[in-house]
Amino acid sequence: MSEPIPSPTAPDGPVATHCPYCALQCGTRLRAAGHGDAAAAAPVAVEPDDFPVNEGGLCQKGWTAPSLLRAPDRLRTPLVRDASGRLAPVSWPEVLDTVASRLRAIRAAHGPDAVAVFGGGGLTNEKAYLLGKFARLALGTSQIDYNGRFCMSSAAAAGTAAFGLDRGLPFPVTDLAEADTVLLAGANPAETMPPLMRHLGRAGALIVVDPRRTPTARRAALHLAPAPGTDLALALGMLHIAVTEGIHDRDAVDQRTTGFEAAWRHAAAWWPERVERVTGVPVPLQAEAVRMLAGSRRAYVLTGRGAEQHSNGTDTVAGFVNLALALGLPGRAGSGYGCLTGQGNGQGGREHGQKADQLPGYRSIADPRDREHVARVWGVPPGRLPGPGRSAFELLDRLGTEGGPRALLVFGSNPAVSAPDAARVTRRLSALDLLVVADFVPSETARLADVVLPVLQWAEEDGTMTSLEGRVLRRRRAVSPPRGARSELHVLRELAVRLGEPADRYPEEPRLVFEELRRASAGGRADYSGITYERLDAGEALYWPCRHTPDGPAHPGTPRLFLDRFAHPDGRARFQEVDHRGPAETLDERFPLWATTGRLLAHYQSGSQTRRVPELMRAAPEPTVEMHPDTAARAGLAEGDLAWVQSARGRVTARVGLVPTLRTDTVFLPFHFPDGGRANLLTGTALDPRSKMPEFKVSAVRVVPAGHRATRENTGP
Repeated sequence: MSEPIPSPTAPDGPVATHCPYCALQCGTRLRAAGHGDAAAAAPVAVEPDDFPVNEGGLCQKGWTAPSLLRAPDRLRTPLVRDASGRLAPVSWPEVLDTVASRLRAIRAAHGPDAVAVFGGGGLTNEKAYLLGKFARLALGTSQIDYNGRFCMSSAAAAGTAAFGLDRGLPFPVTDLAEADTVLLAGANPAETMPPLMRHLGRAGALIVVDPRRTPTARRAALHLAPAPGTDLALALGMLHIAVTEGIHDRDAVDQRTTGFEAAWRHAAAWWPERVERVTGVPVPLQAEAVRMLAGSRRAYVLTGRGAEQHSNGTDTVAGFVNLALALGLPGRAGSGYGCLTGQGNGQGGREHGQKADQLPGYRSIADPRDREHVARVWGVPPGRLPGPGRSAFELLDRLGTEGGPRALLVFGSNPAVSAPDAARVTRRLSALDLLVVADFVPSETARLADVVLPVLQWAEEDGTMTSLEGRVLRRRRAVSPPRGARSELHVLRELAVRLGEPADRYPEEPRLVFEELRRASAGGRADYSGITYERLDAGEALYWPCRHTPDGPAHPGTPRLFLDRFAHPDGRARFQEVDHRGPAETLDERFPLWATTGRLLAHYQSGSQTRRVPELMRAAPEPTVEMHPDTAARAGLAEGDLAWVQSARGRVTARVGLVPTLRTDTVFLPFHFPDGGRANLLTGTALDPRSKMPEFKVSAVRVVPAGHRATRENTGP
């Protein structure tokens, strides 16, 4: 358990790698001017390459990503909270011994499920895989989930039910440029994934479903602006129009799907006038959107967080999938349905064991055959694997409570900002006997921790990522890390050994971890067994499933799914029987407005990275609340005023921005800011019953001038 060998020197010359932010994983080349501790001050140059998704372009986050490598508050030494309450520096052997000792004591007193793990969608495939293995074997806990539960889980549940597997885009991004029509439901890629607009801009027409007139909606041929929380009613109504006008694809429905009649029974009740009353979308616009899709030879339906982050998010996505199936788009060359996965490795991160109910290869932890396969790879009896655990918010909400986890290890996430009802989650984190956070900057969650472990950044490590189109990519080391930082793979290995596991069960070389991941995923829905570092380094474009073929030519991967059959045993897609229901909350005299949350062009996720980039902070320095001018006037507010946005749970302070195109019943807040600017102080804890996705997109609020005399009744507990 000695100190690890120092990291190798970074390569000379430019290094081909990928942007650390969203799931487009734009191709970049980095050139470093220094190594080790010197790299913190030396410049690192970035330039885009001609990778297909970005074609030589980057957004402002990608251009400024090297600034993260020299963040002034970069964590460089382990920290342990001392008797005075201060986080004090200690050595790596000391911190690892301390964490292992405290974990053993908590498990001995309360059982293995008293220790929980919370992962992240930005971790490499290798780290996500080893984290799941560590949780289930070294800790013996079922209590592991990750922040991707807040991002893509509803689309994953709906896609799996409809098609038999979940891959964000079952086709390459570049296919979108050839489309005649693309419908985007609840997505704003002009701000969240700007390089994607290169492809969408070449499509014939764009239809955007969004309550806000976003930069993406401004570029659309048709903008449908439903009231927040009514997207499913709109999807049902569009299916109604397609069927009653006889423009759905009867042959595709009959030959390649099941369940249409059951789905139609619900859609039949959503005639256009009823949909207009519920959603506010005029009947002519509903009909025009359906006719544009049905009349296109190449058409796509894409969903994003706006459709997913509801207590009926899985049903809402299923409603749009039903529409796509009725029009014969999935499984047709040049057409389809897809989900715009958000986080950098949101796709790979949910495939290899971070989710409470999954094992590597997208296997089910409750399936005896899946358990047997993974246990064989891990060299343990299947009975040693725990069963399913709690989903992300359910896990966080039980922290420190009777019968809930007493210790939490956090890797690659910042739930103090990103979780719903953030004040409540912060209280839960503070109630733990032990909170361990592995990060490279002192995030808001790290500041609450008992132990902080300084780990590597994107340009300091090797590994693989999986983009939203299911393409597995190589992340390559371009600079050496500061002397005190360690890879999460090293941390997991050293803790596992201290907890009694054999060292060879936890390799810390990414290539060796990936080789084991290949075996663990073999035969699963997300089969990586035919993918190797050698093939990736040779420049092959490999999309999963990519099977190992020992007796024949190497499997080419699967860039386009479902062209011959869907992944259900009978080869058919499934319509889902869904109906509209409203949000968990309703508007009333106290809280007469809907608050919806989302991202800004300059920032990413909880902001712990982008808020440390000066150029991005100059572009968006503080939280804003976007309001229609009439709504602001009724509240006594003007452009630039400070306002309090209040829900039943909490209060956010934000600067007023007037947006004449916004609905008068809706305000918008970005969720990137900390402390009193946390938008998730407002959001509720209602969960989708299937995906366990929290309802981030609709919260009943009021907006008043900052300093307005408030009561407990209107500011929450």
